[in-house]
Amino acid sequence: MELKENIANILKILPDSPGVYRYYDNKGVIIYVGKAKNLKNRVRSYFNTKKHQYAKTKVLVSKIVDIKYIVTPTEYDALLLENTLIKKHQPRYNILLKDDKTYPYICVKNERFPRVFSTRNVYKDKSEYFGPFTNVKLVRIILNLIKEIYPIRNCKFNLSKENVGGGKFKVCLEYHLKNCLGPCENLHSEESYNDNIKQIKKILKGETKDVIEYLKTQMIEFSEDLEFEKAQETKVKMELLKDYQSKSTVVNPSINDVDVFTIDSDINAGYVNFIKVINGTVVQSSTIEIKKKLEESDEEMLQLAVLELRTKFNSKSKTIFTNIPVEYELDESVKMIIPQIGDKKKLIDFSMNNVRQYKFDKLKTLKIVDPEKHSKRIVDQIQKDLRLKEKPVHIECFDNSNFQGTNAVAACVVFKNAKPSKKDYRHFNIKTVVGPDDFASMEEVVYRRYKRLLDENQPLPQLIIVDGGKGQLSSGVKALKDLGLFGKIAIVGIAKRLEEIFFPGDSIPLYIDKKSESLKTIQQLRNEAHRFGITHHRNKRSKNALGTELTEIEGIGEKSADALLKQFNSLLKVKNASDEQLLEVINQKQVRALREFYK
Repeated sequence: MELKENIANILKILPDSPGVYRYYDNKGVIIYVGKAKNLKNRVRSYFNTKKHQYAKTKVLVSKIVDIKYIVTPTEYDALLLENTLIKKHQPRYNILLKDDKTYPYICVKNERFPRVFSTRNVYKDKSEYFGPFTNVKLVRIILNLIKEIYPIRNCKFNLSKENVGGGKFKVCLEYHLKNCLGPCENLHSEESYNDNIKQIKKILKGETKDVIEYLKTQMIEFSEDLEFEKAQETKVKMELLKDYQSKSTVVNPSINDVDVFTIDSDINAGYVNFIKVINGTVVQSSTIEIKKKLEESDEEMLQLAVLELRTKFNSKSKTIFTNIPVEYELDESVKMIIPQIGDKKKLIDFSMNNVRQYKFDKLKTLKIVDPEKHSKRIVDQIQKDLRLKEKPVHIECFDNSNFQGTNAVAACVVFKNAKPSKKDYRHFNIKTVVGPDDFASMEEVVYRRYKRLLDENQPLPQLIIVDGGKGQLSSGVKALKDLGLFGKIAIVGIAKRLEEIFFPGDSIPLYIDKKSESLKTIQQLRNEAHRFGITHHRNKRSKNALGTELTEIEGIGEKSADALLKQFNSLLKVKNASDEQLLEVINQKQVRALREFYK
């Protein structure tokens, strides 16, 4: 690819500094924004054609007519700027975060005698907003808990000093129900009310431990002053908080102020879960989908998600747990850790369960709503996992069956677009192999299958799977070589014991993630071939067993026995047939011999 003159000149002067680069098309539109630890190395890599593994990157590069860049002090600054520019310009080739829900917040209003309520709108009015919460039910539980513990107002009156001092308002029913202490008539001091608000804010931040300790101290003071009724009320509040905390705790309460991020991905998207943990309590949680545009790595997507979600949830935590290594830390004060054991690892597992469930639900919905897109995604994933040159739209799988060396058969099942194509399934009776020889049987059926397809000028598959390890795979490879097809069709073997994938000429197997759709589809092919082969094998054994009994009759050979079974379908119907019915298939002498045999 010949570089445009202006692009070549820009590549020569790029600095070795961190920064953000922008690619423009011929209309002056930004089509991609990226960050770099080293602008020169990163931008130049796009124009090294030998390194392009994916068609999308080649298309992007072909559209670039201009490059602009901004140098930043650190890589973290580059990440912040990249995120801002992506949101502003929404370039075509950048990954997209799909998170269009409006989550509820709990607002502590900036006013005299602040109200506490839920809202989906965040205003810059100096009020404090806690959240967002992904679970509306949790918001209700927290607000009800606050209402039971603290007597605060829910009216919208302007309780300024002038209005309250002028006697503008009167207490309402909430006062008589003891849900509010009447600040509208100056019956509840501002100092005491604000003290309650301080405790409420701590609860909303997940700092229930401090509030419980405060209530415990207050309860003891009331008891010492012989105010037992107030002490009992405080004890009830404390128990409510403890109950709320116990229902929210998922790990050791000593794990305090931690952000947990985990990621799982497929060929088209990444899925990131975030949970906020304070004193072992999950106080916030969110899962988002990130659409890939240029085959972005899990690390790249996680970097973007960490910045996006920490900004959205206003998290200042100094510790982040993740399930994959991230190349850099957000800043020197923030530590990124991959827990391996104990309660910290349980948090990662907890978060990963949320990611996988979210991904499963998304893919399940896609399968229902757009089955073609679902199938295409699986085909793409198999191509990526097995590193195939072509998309395996047409896959065939072989399996052998025999019983103590007898009635050897084989089966070939066909999947097209990751779905069974049952009209293309084929059975094989082994013809050239004597005894239980799986390797020779596999060679025979693979040769016969593709010899016939070649003779009939039928389309060949992009991928062949043989059920078995290196031996069966070598037999399949030999058959393809004899036909001149080796190298034109990809072939692999799958060994049952550890679900290992073997490649020709490679003694080290590939292990695909047990939960990946690629392995599940390959297993489905293998299991379907086994089922189809076993069914044919049982039918053949049954037919041969019945045929053997009939051939014991003097005068009835294999051809006559087969003709009788074909006509009457079972041995019982042969026995019960009338002479006239039998004479349509065999002669008079054979009918007399059959009657005598079953007399």
